[in-house]
Amino acid sequence: MKDTKIIAAGILGLCLIVFGFVLKAGIDDFINKDRKVTVKGLCEREVDANLVTWSFSTYVTGNALPGLYQDIQNTNALVVAFLKANGVTDDEISILPPDVEDRIANRWSNEYIPFNYKLTTQISVTSTDVAKVQALVMKQGDLIAKGIALGGYNSIDYQYTGFQSIKQEMIEEAIANAKQTATQFVSNYGSRLGKVITADQGQFSIESKDDNPAVKKIRGVATITYAIAR
Repeated sequence: MKDTKIIAAGILGLCLIVFGFVLKAGIDDFINKDRKVTVKGLCEREVDANLVTWSFSTYVTGNALPGLYQDIQNTNALVVAFLKANGVTDDEISILPPDVEDRIANRWSNEYIPFNYKLTTQISVTSTDVAKVQALVMKQGDLIAKGIALGGYNSIDYQYTGFQSIKQEMIEEAIANAKQTATQFVSNYGSRLGKVITADQGQFSIESKDDNPAVKKIRGVATITYAIAR
């Protein structure tokens, strides 16, 4: 009977010790629940564009639509020949149907108009050979020398299509930078960095450099909230 009481007392004591630890942990968690720090980690990359689209327009003017349609077809044939002579392939060339403008019907004044119709065609060159297209753009004056009238629309657009291949690496870098910032911050106050409470990889942006649109600047931000341990 005496042994039974001793065992029971031992079990009770052990339970009280465990309860004390649990209670202390709960109190510490309650006291420290607002002890946290939120930081942002930045990662940046500069990459060369790997896809380019050069778009421009040509036009012809006159008073007879059937003849003008043949004229624009002849013009487009000359443009295609020029592009191919400079290394552009058929699958890199896109030609939209001609747009017809009735200049007399749409005029806003009684000003004399020497021709009734204007047919405009938009032509695009899309290629992964960025250097080839850049060189081609510089030679567009050769088209004018051939008697081809270029319209007011003329643009070049650069893109980078390899983002997914570097996304995970950039996320990891941003998280590492965020942790470094948080560690330095809490160490200045004599504390230690605890576990992650929340994590948000944030948004990525891809923009052209102001001085060189063929170079893309990729920027990502990770926002991490850490607990602060004693």
